[in-house]
Amino acid sequence: MSEDLIQSSRGTPWSAWQQSAHLARATWLDPRQLCPPGRRLVLIAPHPDDEILMAGGLLTGFKGREQDLLLISATDGEGSHPGSSHWTEHRLRHQRPQESRLALQQLDLDLKRLDWRRLNLKDGQLPREEAFLVSHLTQLLRPGDLLMTTWRGDGHCDHEAVGRAAAQAALARRVQLAEVPIWAWHWAQADDPRLPWPRAHRLQLDEPGLARKRKALAAHASQLEPDGHNLPVLRTDLLDCLLQPFELVFL
Repeated sequence: MSEDLIQSSRGTPWSAWQQSAHLARATWLDPRQLCPPGRRLVLIAPHPDDEILMAGGLLTGFKGREQDLLLISATDGEGSHPGSSHWTEHRLRHQRPQESRLALQQLDLDLKRLDWRRLNLKDGQLPREEAFLVSHLTQLLRPGDLLMTTWRGDGHCDHEAVGRAAAQAALARRVQLAEVPIWAWHWAQADDPRLPWPRAHRLQLDEPGLARKRKALAAHASQLEPDGHNLPVLRTDLLDCLLQPFELVFL
């Protein structure tokens, strides 16, 4: 599915996902089972809100253990509002990393201790950077790491390119890969066979963790506010799915 179609189409509401037999069968996991203290999480986000949408709840568990987290921001998210006179690329290139910083603070992470790397690649052009991403990730990964990113079938070109690159790097370095759907919640049907349901697990979030994820997401004001007559990038139906008391991962 193209990004334009994602932006223009109505999403699948949470009420429909509640009827999903596949989702109901997805195994529940405690986040500490997936990434216990001492295991490093390497998370690569295509855009400066994807780390929260993917794993905001999981990341709350890294308070006090920031040394176990490597966060990579592939782009500055400057392409989120094409043609906008208000949210120009120049403005977004500065605004969105600031929103990410505030969001991570809302998760109670100590940014002075956090290894956070910004690659400043071109938003919307990550398929052209796939070989670089594979090489970069392969060099960074260590034995025992968990590599997390967006699902390679997510329906956005950048999400899919980062997912493919992460899959190649994980295979090369023999580390575990966790892929997270974001836009698939919008375009897929509740039991859509295109999703890799046999690999689906739900990371259980407690109420304080979910509350911090909500606060972190609220920091991304540019993505949550209408732009003139245009709807917000992140709409209510998508947020309803992504702010449930779990985070869906494909392992």
